[in-house]
Amino acid sequence: MGSIYGDWLKEQRETAGLTQQQLADMAIMTRSHIAHIEAGRRVPSKEDARRLDRALDTGNVLSSFLPQDDVAIADYFEAARALEQQAVMIREFALSFAPGILQTKRYASAVLTTPFPPVSEKERDRRLVTRLERAKLLDDPETPVVWALLDEAVLRRRIGGPDVMAEQLGHLVRLAEIGRVQIHVLPFALGVHPLLSNMLTLMWFEDQPPMAYGEGLWMGRIHDHPTVVRELQHRYDFALGNALPLKESLALLRATAREYERHD
Repeated sequence: MGSIYGDWLKEQRETAGLTQQQLADMAIMTRSHIAHIEAGRRVPSKEDARRLDRALDTGNVLSSFLPQDDVAIADYFEAARALEQQAVMIREFALSFAPGILQTKRYASAVLTTPFPPVSEKERDRRLVTRLERAKLLDDPETPVVWALLDEAVLRRRIGGPDVMAEQLGHLVRLAEIGRVQIHVLPFALGVHPLLSNMLTLMWFEDQPPMAYGEGLWMGRIHDHPTVVRELQHRYDFALGNALPLKESLALLRATAREYERHD
């Protein structure tokens, strides 16, 4: 996934006769971060861009033309997906659907088969394959560490029918039981909570500052500004503190799955 911004950075670096490591040292960054920016997988923070401008003597070009505010609909999630695959810890908040990396095939198919606007069968299949490919990061038994904070609406909103819901909730329970995912539910009784507006993904990396990804209706954005990321982390922590403990969350998931099984 290349980008005009990343290509231009690479061109300026090579013109200056610098390796990625040399530029990283001058800009107080890591070589892998430079590589990800040049490949179009990441966008630097404003402070990183200013340091790159100083290191390359490019005025304020890199800091003035950050591509984060003008990301095309088709591209915004691709960048988030690339970050997701590099993360060592992921904390998800789900408002309406189970998080993508935790979805079963039938549940994902139901989520992606929206009645309107219609899409071709080929496009639906492509989206489903992409969704299921994301879940493969859980094949590693240790990394990334995954936390899932679920609004109770995720459990109650019937997606694909009772049997699909029972299977999906059972899948979440199994992932938690084997210790692969930590799951907590925010019950309806809690009322308003600080994450109620949209879904959120927080990501931590081995060699980069943490980032956040928020998504609403037909829009999404990666946040890498430290102040914004910290605020989102605080909101997540506050909501997590009011969620049901793991044991109670799993009990609710199991009970809800049994309700779906009885109505199948």
